Amino acid sequence: MSTPTTRLLTVEGAADTRTHVPLLERYRQRLPFAPGDPLVTLQEGSTPLLRAPVLSELVGATVRLKLEGANPTGSFKDRGMTCAVSAAVREGAKAVICASTGNTAASAAAYAARAGITCAVIVPEGRIAQGKMAQTLVHGARVIELKGNFDRALELVRELTGAHPIVLVNSVNEFRIEGQKTAAFEIHEALEGSLEALCIPVGNAGNITSYWRGFRELGAAPRLWGFQAEGAAPLVLGKIVEQPETVASAIRIGNPVRWEDAMAAATDSRGSIRPVSDQEILAAFRLLASKEGMFCEPASAASVAGLLKYGADAAEQVVCVLTGRGLKDPETAIANNDGRVIPCAAEIGAIEEAVLGDP
Repeated sequence: MSTPTTRLLTVEGAADTRTHVPLLERYRQRLPFAPGDPLVTLQEGSTPLLRAPVLSELVGATVRLKLEGANPTGSFKDRGMTCAVSAAVREGAKAVICASTGNTAASAAAYAARAGITCAVIVPEGRIAQGKMAQTLVHGARVIELKGNFDRALELVRELTGAHPIVLVNSVNEFRIEGQKTAAFEIHEALEGSLEALCIPVGNAGNITSYWRGFRELGAAPRLWGFQAEGAAPLVLGKIVEQPETVASAIRIGNPVRWEDAMAAATDSRGSIRPVSDQEILAAFRLLASKEGMFCEPASAASVAGLLKYGADAAEQVVCVLTGRGLKDPETAIANNDGRVIPCAAEIGAIEEAVLGDP
C-alpha cells in the first residue's frame, strides 16, 4: 500500500504552463478552427490525471483517474461545448438547444451565457439531479421538462432544429466530438504514449467515440473498455432499451446517438462494452470517495466498477475516466453512503462522546 507521502505526489499532466491556455488554442492545429475565429471558453481542459494507489493494488496495475469533473461546469461536456458553441457563434447563430440527462444542459447553458446567446434545454421530467438542474437554471437557460425519456427528447430536438434556425449541441454535433477528443491528447501527452487501456462510462456514446478519434489521430491504440449500467445497456444487449433505468442518471440512455461509432471504437481498439450493475457502480462510487478521496457522480464510477469487475486483463497502465464531479448529484450521494450525521448537545461531555465514542 502506498504511504501518505507517495500518495501526495501523484498528479500528472495538469500543473504545467498550458493549464490556462484555452482548449481551442492549445490544440488549434488538430481542431476545425482558424486564427481569428471566435472562441467561447471558460478555461476548460487540462484536467488532472491522478494516480489511484488503492485501485492499483486491487487490480494489479498502475491505475490513474482522469478527473473531468475539474472542468468549469463539472463534467467532460465542457470540452465539446466550447467547440460547439464557438462554431455556432462563428456561423452567426443566436440560439442553441439540447436534450439532456443533466450535464449537457448545464454545460450548454453556461457556454451560451458566456457567448451571449439563447439556450433551451429539454430534460426528462423528474429525472434530472438537482445539482445539474440548478446549474442550468442559474445560467439562464429555458428549461422544458418533457413527459418522456431522454431518447424521446433527443428525437424532438432533432426535429425542431431541422425546422428552425437553432443549433443542436448534443453529441450528434461533430464539433462536440472534436472538442472531447482533446482528453485523449492530454492523457497521451502525460503518459508519453504508454497507456494500454482506458475505462469509460457509456451513455449517449459520444465520449468513447471522441477518445478513440483522439487516440487514432496520434497513432495510439489503447484498448477502450466501455461500461453501461445494466438497466440502460443497449450496446451490450444489441437493441434499444425502451425504458432505461439506473441510479447513474447521466448514462440513463436507451438509444445512444453514437451507437455505431461507439461499437466501432470498442472493436477497432480490441476493447469491449460490458455491463455493470447499480450495486457495483455504487460500491465503486463509495470506494473512490472513501479510499481515493475522489467524489464523483455515480455515472463516473461506472468506469471503476467495470475495472474492478472485469480486471485489468494484463494491462499495466490503465486510466479510468471520471466524467463528472459528485456535487452534480448530491441526493444520490447522501442516500448511498455509510456515513451518518450525529446529533449532539452543545456540551463538552456530549461532544467527547460523539467524537471519541464508538461510531
